Amino acid sequence: MLTLPEDLRSAFKGPLGPVYTDAEALLADAGEPIIAVGDVVTYHLRRAGHAPSVAVVDGKTKREAVDAEIREALADPEHRRDVENPPGAISKALLAALAAAVAAAEPTTIVVDGEEDLAALPAVLVAPLGATVVYGQPDEGMVRVAVTEESKAEMRSLIERMDGDVAGALAAMGVDE
Repeated sequence: MLTLPEDLRSAFKGPLGPVYTDAEALLADAGEPIIAVGDVVTYHLRRAGHAPSVAVVDGKTKREAVDAEIREALADPEHRRDVENPPGAISKALLAALAAAVAAAEPTTIVVDGEEDLAALPAVLVAPLGATVVYGQPDEGMVRVAVTEESKAEMRSLIERMDGDVAGALAAMGVDE
């Protein structure tokens, strides 16, 4: 549905919010619900005693398989949705799963066959104001994005600059054009 063009890749090099190395400190600053993007982030939040309302995982970190401890800790979630999402892209299936998971009453884990790296963008768009999206910044820590009108506008702007069916992507998320 959407792919990341070469000229936009630099916009994703730096963190989109404050970086934390301590999950408890991040949780103290976070609003609810919390949407976690990434296996390692989800693992650290759960170890700190907080299961995210939505977790998006793909079994990898830095394009390598996560270690057995993380894989086992994230295995067999109670509410699971499986989706395909190619690297460098955002699929319609991922967008629909994110929107449904955010609206669900129970914590949901979205298991991605492919790559979940770009899921933080639509996660901010579908999350309610006051929520928090957390994703991993390689070799730095966990990035906390407070869901505000400003962060929604920033993520929407990035999505609108991607290649593909932007109108269809916004519709799949239930976001007005």
